[in-house]
Amino acid sequence: MSSPNPQQTRLRVAHLNPRAPTSFALTPDAETREAIAAELGISGLPKLAFQGEIRAEGNDAWALTGRLTARVVQPCVVTLKPVKTALNETVERHYSPHVAAPEGDEVEMPDDTLEPLGQFIDLSAAMIEELALALPEYPRADGAEFEAEEGDDEPADTRRPFEGLDKLLKGGASE
Repeated sequence: MSSPNPQQTRLRVAHLNPRAPTSFALTPDAETREAIAAELGISGLPKLAFQGEIRAEGNDAWALTGRLTARVVQPCVVTLKPVKTALNETVERHYSPHVAAPEGDEVEMPDDTLEPLGQFIDLSAAMIEELALALPEYPRADGAEFEAEEGDDEPADTRRPFEGLDKLLKGGASE
C-alpha cells in the first residue's frame, strides 16, 4: 500500500498506483478548521479528520472510501445556545472520466457518489463537502422547544397565508 505525504490534499491521478490503494489521512490544523467553520457558517470545529484510501476501479475510474470524523459547534435554532455534535460518517465516492463536469450553479447528478475525474482528486474539497452534507440542519440544545406566540392557537400547518389574495388582486376586500 503506498502512502502519500499526509499533508497532501490534492492527488495527481497520473501518479496514483492502479495496482495498490493509496492511503490518505487529513487532520487540518486549528487555523484551517477555523477557516472551514467560517466557510460553512458554523460556530466552531474543534475536531476534524478524514482518512481512507483511493483505489483503481475498472480501467479508468477511481474509488475513494473513507471515514470523516468531526466535532462541530452550531447555534441552537431555538435558543441560540451552542450545540456540540459529534459526526462519524462513511464516505464513498467514485471518480470517472465518463462523467461530464457540472455546468451552472445547480446541477443534479444521477448518482450522488459519482464525480467527474480530472487531473487531480481534491481530498480537501471532498472532506469539506462531506462535512457540509453531514451537518445537522436544525441543531437543538437539550430541552429546547419552540413555543408558539400568544394568541396563535391555530396549528401552523392549517393556516393559509395567501387566503384571500385573489380577492385583493381583483380589487375586492378580503375579510
